[in-house]
Amino acid sequence: MASYRSLNAWQVAHRLVIEVARATRTFPPDERLELTSQLRRAALSVPCNLVEGRARFGPREYLRFVRFAIGSAAEVGYLLHFASERPYLNSHEYQRLDGLRRETTIVLAGLARGLQKRAP
Repeated sequence: MASYRSLNAWQVAHRLVIEVARATRTFPPDERLELTSQLRRAALSVPCNLVEGRARFGPREYLRFVRFAIGSAAEVGYLLHFASERPYLNSHEYQRLDGLRRETTIVLAGLARGLQKRAP
């Protein structure tokens, strides 16, 4: 089996993690243990679930972890929205990050559909 790094879904999700980490560096210090940490953990959960699912046996288990990744991406979406209303993210940065989050979700949904066809 090819490395998880060759997966388009992982590549897009990894880019989301990098961009979220970059954007949250500008959040206020009093948010470091709360919003910053939660947003980074939610973003990191997306590719981590792909890696773990890829290491499991069979498409059914893999699909389960892809669905977890989709849920984490949804959490990232809400946290980005919240950060934009605080306002820790300006409108342009919010749109850019949320666009990347939406792209990640679309790719994950495609992966899930493919796995559903293969799962017994």
